[in-house]
Amino acid sequence: MQRRFFLRSGAAALVTMGLSPSFLRRTAFGMELPAAQKGKVLICLFQRGAADALNVVVPFGDPNYYKLRPNIAIPSPLNGRGAAGAIDLDGFFGFHPMLAPLQPLYARGMLAPIHAVGSPSSTRSHFDAQDYMESGTPDNKGTGDGWLNRYLATNGTCEQCEATPFRAVAMVEQTPRILQGNAPAVAMGSLDQFTVRSTGDTVTRLEALYRTGTPDAIHGAGAEMFDAVKMLKSANPQQYQPRNGANYPTTQFGNRLRQVAQLIKSNVGLEIAFADIGGWDTHVNQGNVTGALAGRLDDFAKSIAALVTDLGDKMDDVVILTMSEFGRMARQNGNGGTDHGHAGAMMVIGGQVKGQNVYGTWPGLAPEQLYEGRDLALTTDFRTVFREIATRHLGATKPDALFPGFTGGHALGLLG
Repeated sequence: MQRRFFLRSGAAALVTMGLSPSFLRRTAFGMELPAAQKGKVLICLFQRGAADALNVVVPFGDPNYYKLRPNIAIPSPLNGRGAAGAIDLDGFFGFHPMLAPLQPLYARGMLAPIHAVGSPSSTRSHFDAQDYMESGTPDNKGTGDGWLNRYLATNGTCEQCEATPFRAVAMVEQTPRILQGNAPAVAMGSLDQFTVRSTGDTVTRLEALYRTGTPDAIHGAGAEMFDAVKMLKSANPQQYQPRNGANYPTTQFGNRLRQVAQLIKSNVGLEIAFADIGGWDTHVNQGNVTGALAGRLDDFAKSIAALVTDLGDKMDDVVILTMSEFGRMARQNGNGGTDHGHAGAMMVIGGQVKGQNVYGTWPGLAPEQLYEGRDLALTTDFRTVFREIATRHLGATKPDALFPGFTGGHALGLLG
């Protein structure tokens, strides 16, 4: 029978399940575990605040784009007038110049943008839209768990998933909505802080062990655990050496992706990783090739590019999925920014991704084509994308359980 321990220290809690001290030592120092514990990995990155899809994946081939945004539009690749213009992807769409670190991934066929994608809900509330995207049930506030937690409860690609607490890890302080539910998941601000919390009934079972276990068993095991925890804390993640010349930004987002890479390389059974990055609510002074949005994209792109470079060949088993709760209004506002909109954009990155193509049906930006006369219209439900990634990459066998009631949308063919 596997031992389970629960250790508390002040406001911080470290939860481990079936975790031996030797397992913890391997985790701390990035040592590899047996190959049998390796599996597919999904990394979800949430751009909180509603990223402006029209200035991220720029529809420079649509003349209405420039009519709607006379001051904040990204110049077309051929009309930059000496300034940086969009990075041409296919003659119609282009990346914002600050996404230049991701362009080689697109050229190599590892990156697939999806445009006019999002939630069918009409809400423009950040809180509600994020809740719907993470629960996987638009306009249903009664869903108790996140769609990735439902996946964890019904599926697994890793032979040792039941033996590791690191199957699902969120590099954030609080367990995100997408991982809340009955299946265990861990949230930590960083590997060196060990402010870890757990979802599901993990804490209840571990506390029950303390209440019912014999003192000798608990104390003996506890001594081993304290030694292991000391080793984990003494293993400074800043000493981790990325490979292949990867250079992570020294930002919170960059540091978190760096630590995701460390967990993947440690082969601790990680299957789901989550991180988020805020600052996308650009109502004022959004800018175009420079400004607030450009600053966010700089961190975003450099961090992701470093992660992909660092993982190298491991990207054959990894998919990175980016998302934001909705897009922004097609027309610029009077403050040099954009207000809350409807459809947005996502990116799917990985060694098995069929890139070099911008996916989704473009609805157009003419007045009669806009959603409610103001926003980019939705042509792809986010659940279509999530379901394809869950089934084709993670091997989910019960997609109806992940997105109850959703029957629409054909797979986009994102994965080879």
